Amino acid sequence: MADPQEVLSRRVQSALGAAFGPEFADTDPVIRPSQFADYQANAALALAKRLGRKPREVSAAIMEHLDVADVCRDVEVSGPGFINLTLREDWIADQARRLLDDPRLGTPAQEVRNIPLDYSAPNVAKEMHVGHLRTTVVGDALARTLGFLGHNVIRQNHIGDWGTPFGMLIEHLLEVGEDSPETDLLTTDPNAFYQAARTKFDASGPGQDEFAARARRRVVSLQGGDEETLRLWRELVGLSKVYFNKVYTELGVTLTDDDLAGESTYNAMLADVCEELESKGIAEVSDGALCVFPEGFTGREGKPIPLIVRKSDGGYGYATTDLATVRYRVEELKADRILYVVGAPQALHFKMVWATAREAGWLPEGVETTHVQIGNVLGNDGKILRTRSGAPVRLMALLDEAIERAAAVVAQNRPDLDAESQAAIARQVGIGAVKYADLSVAHDTEYTFDFDRMLALTGNTGPYLQYAQARIRSIFRKGGLDMSEARGEISVSEDAERALALKLLEFGPVVAQVGDLLQPHRLSTYLFELAQSLTAFYEHCPVLTAGTRAERDSRLALISVAFRVLVQGLDLLGVEAPEHM
Repeated sequence: MADPQEVLSRRVQSALGAAFGPEFADTDPVIRPSQFADYQANAALALAKRLGRKPREVSAAIMEHLDVADVCRDVEVSGPGFINLTLREDWIADQARRLLDDPRLGTPAQEVRNIPLDYSAPNVAKEMHVGHLRTTVVGDALARTLGFLGHNVIRQNHIGDWGTPFGMLIEHLLEVGEDSPETDLLTTDPNAFYQAARTKFDASGPGQDEFAARARRRVVSLQGGDEETLRLWRELVGLSKVYFNKVYTELGVTLTDDDLAGESTYNAMLADVCEELESKGIAEVSDGALCVFPEGFTGREGKPIPLIVRKSDGGYGYATTDLATVRYRVEELKADRILYVVGAPQALHFKMVWATAREAGWLPEGVETTHVQIGNVLGNDGKILRTRSGAPVRLMALLDEAIERAAAVVAQNRPDLDAESQAAIARQVGIGAVKYADLSVAHDTEYTFDFDRMLALTGNTGPYLQYAQARIRSIFRKGGLDMSEARGEISVSEDAERALALKLLEFGPVVAQVGDLLQPHRLSTYLFELAQSLTAFYEHCPVLTAGTRAERDSRLALISVAFRVLVQGLDLLGVEAPEHM
């Protein structure tokens, strides 16, 4: 299967070289979709000045050497020098037909790169809230897409599993008992366990001060590697993993326990990070703390901003751990490209960490680092989504409500299905709606969380796309046909057939673009446009009642490709495709 835009780019580039000399053979032909044709080559406008000729003269020279007769039925110069290119219907049909036999649906297999992908990152003994939704969902969509493109994706769930809070958590665990109902809360309501420990720690008075003192001593024991303290710490982490996995299973994301690479992973490396930075003259002591002052980072009045790698009390912070992760991911994981799906406010922090890592020689120029910035989820009031009490919205509660609302819609629309089938569809639709709403907007922008809009069967929503693929399943069921047998020759004589076939040819290039630019919303937009093309196709092109057998077979083959593209596209986004809607 050939990407029309790529084919035309190569042909126009060849014409540029033939018309103006080999030095012009690599010139960007500027191929763009056009409202006046399928595509438009705009190279003449950019070249005119360089060649000292009028744009239409340049276009005429290109046309003399342009060989596209096998691909295009119409080629003409328009306006100030655009070259309009209209594809041949038999060429479009042949390319669409090839998709039937292509398991990758036109998606190129890229040169393999090792890509550690840092996403989700909840905290042990704390509830995941709506703020974790986007980092988890966007990160998982990128992991799926990059894997489909052929890369070695190394999922890194950088959970918060180390530090001073664990002193109070371990002491609380000992007080309530390891087999107590309170400890079981870590798997169902971790915030309740955490808040109980925090309350004890913050309180003062007889007995309470002793708890705080024990908690502080416990932190020292933990950091010192005391085996009994580590055993209790591992128990806390293990119980939290049970909770994390409940959320991940409900969300349908691909993270597993094998992907956990929390802060504790790097604990033994932190002292060495500091020593090496100091020995290389990169870090210096300032106000008792060991700091790096990366070049180009200044605050008010032009004062350098410090990156603190060891606090004045000897403790380590996020910067130290993040430097250790960079070094580990380059040296041990052999990273070619490191991605961090993390909230936008961390942008300056990451830039300073990477600048320091490059100066230290831990981050070679050939290794790319990217912060996939995540914007906030807003409520209807335009503020960060919170409960009425002002607390962050619990992610599990949000997912439960999504399924509950979807169940009401499914029960109303499909009373013919049994309760078990309705429940399964409700989960797929509810979770799919939440995930798609997130993935349909640019990851670095804010969006308003609105259940009614998310669950709508019309518009750019998850349920609309799920319905689009379910409708194709329904057509084949109604016709008593197996989709795998829809292998007729494809023809595109009707405008709606032609438009649908052309849209199907865009899938592979869009997936490649998502992987290159790290923007899953581009795939969401494409799938929505594909679903719209299908709607227009049904209006003008009957399938089972087509006029001739050849026409019917062609249309069945065309929608079978559309089905595969929809299901594959939704899967890359992490959205399930229900059998019924």
